[in-house]
Amino acid sequence: MNRWLLIALALLMASPALAVMPDEVLDDPALEARAREVSKELRCLVCQNQSIDDSNADLARDLRVLVRERLVAGDSNDQALDFIVARYGDYVLLKPPVQANTLVLWAGPVVIFLIAGGILLIRVRRKTPLSSAPPSLTADEEARVLRALDPEKQERD
Repeated sequence: MNRWLLIALALLMASPALAVMPDEVLDDPALEARAREVSKELRCLVCQNQSIDDSNADLARDLRVLVRERLVAGDSNDQALDFIVARYGDYVLLKPPVQANTLVLWAGPVVIFLIAGGILLIRVRRKTPLSSAPPSLTADEEARVLRALDPEKQERD
């Protein structure tokens, strides 16, 4: 059982390595490393939160080829990224830049965390501490408790 689990895990971990097809790989290892680096920064427009480097989608393959073409043509990593962003918009970036239109995206988690912390702080401060001694019973309540605990006394009364 454990052996099959390890094999399945190994295959799952190796699947992103299969995303880049052998015919896409550049002859120059340094240029290929740059292409992989740029591809890891770009989102697959078909898949959910997966880089084009990890995706097997046809559009991701086309984008990987486009990145490699731009790098072979002499573009820097930033120029290749800018070219693709100009065509597809900021959505194609896995790490969108901090701009006015993405401010909610970047500030949202911080604001939610602060609101949750404020609510928690208010609830903790409003809570009254429990006293260590239980409240005392009145004479009538004490008599009722004694009658409930001693059924023979109830029969005599």
